[in-house]
Amino acid sequence: MREKRKLSGSKLFVKKFGGTSVGSIERIEVVAEQIANSAHSGESQVLVLSAMAGETNRLFALAQQIDPRASARELDMLVSTGEQVSIALMAMALNRRGIKAKSLTGDQVQIHTNNQYGRASIESVDTSYLESLLADGIIPIVAGFQGVCPNGDITTLGRGGSDTTAVALAAALNADECQIFTDVPGVFTTDPNIDSNARRLDVIDFDVMLEMAKLGAKVLHPDSVEYAQRFNVPLRVLSSFEAGQGTLIQFSPECSHGEFESALVQGIAINKALARLTIEGMFTSCEGYQALLACLSKLQIDVEFIGPVKLNGVSENDCVSFMLAEAKVDILLQELKVLSESLAFGTLLVERQRAKLSLVGKGLQTKLGFLTKMLDVLGNETIHAKLLSTSESKLSTVIDEKDLLKAVRALHHAFELNKL
Repeated sequence: MREKRKLSGSKLFVKKFGGTSVGSIERIEVVAEQIANSAHSGESQVLVLSAMAGETNRLFALAQQIDPRASARELDMLVSTGEQVSIALMAMALNRRGIKAKSLTGDQVQIHTNNQYGRASIESVDTSYLESLLADGIIPIVAGFQGVCPNGDITTLGRGGSDTTAVALAAALNADECQIFTDVPGVFTTDPNIDSNARRLDVIDFDVMLEMAKLGAKVLHPDSVEYAQRFNVPLRVLSSFEAGQGTLIQFSPECSHGEFESALVQGIAINKALARLTIEGMFTSCEGYQALLACLSKLQIDVEFIGPVKLNGVSENDCVSFMLAEAKVDILLQELKVLSESLAFGTLLVERQRAKLSLVGKGLQTKLGFLTKMLDVLGNETIHAKLLSTSESKLSTVIDEKDLLKAVRALHHAFELNKL
């Protein structure tokens, strides 16, 4: 149980603004005005900013031109500079408005991580400096996405890491709420760009939000949801472009008729631009399977549905099949070609332009009729479900990407998510 803050009588909010929210000087000025108004109303605030929209990609592209295999340490040194631009500009905008503010890197805040460059994990946060600034009426503006490892090097937390920075600071400071400002007004039952009938959820449970984030919903990074859940940090998704209450993510109330219990299926998560890779004849031995896992780890490739399968039911055709991001296929094939020099294996089958869609909610595995209904709905739309994965909180399938819009709209209507 987190203790309430005793720093002052005012409420403390940690507010994170994503790249689109600070993507131009005009946007920075708009956010600065919003922060200044909140400061005048008596709020205590800590800001966490991402790099300006497109900046991190630009920096990675520069590195690619110099050395496509640049060390992870130097990449972290490079891409961490993007956030320093946005936090300094925001501090200038607030100071010009008469609001005391100070920009701070992850090192200055003492956000301590492990030494896994490019995908570091936060291990601790020293809040003494932040608390002294707040006590002096100064708004700390912290660079998201970064920290410092035990040997003093800059580390980055991976894509979406600014969300995790904000939640970690909120947990360490016992903030009243962590607010994630982005380009959408909350968490929806599915992507409103795919189905205009998608509904914004006022409240959602940590477990459901975490599953949606893992399954492709881009609104929050999964690490940030896990961190908020672990430390019981109330987490709210808001739009920096329009007013509104957004979506509050918290533990579900201990009641049988609460808002979280109104529907077992609460959303549809989608993940596009996937490929399925099947490798024949390599995995009759443990050595081959372990070699593949080591290869995937080396390339930092996250895969789904990995597991041995049999082709045509014949044991000598034992193979492994898994889903991965389509953008990672070619580099993996290059590595497997090198691997094949020492480990013989058969045909590589690549199926591109796949998508995964998942029904997300509570107690789904126990409701056998839900899976049947999902498959019936897809079948009625002549959509073939290629793989299935089920758990208490999700029912997932893989389909052709060309069928994604039709599938999402049909399932959204069939499970009455437009009525939530």
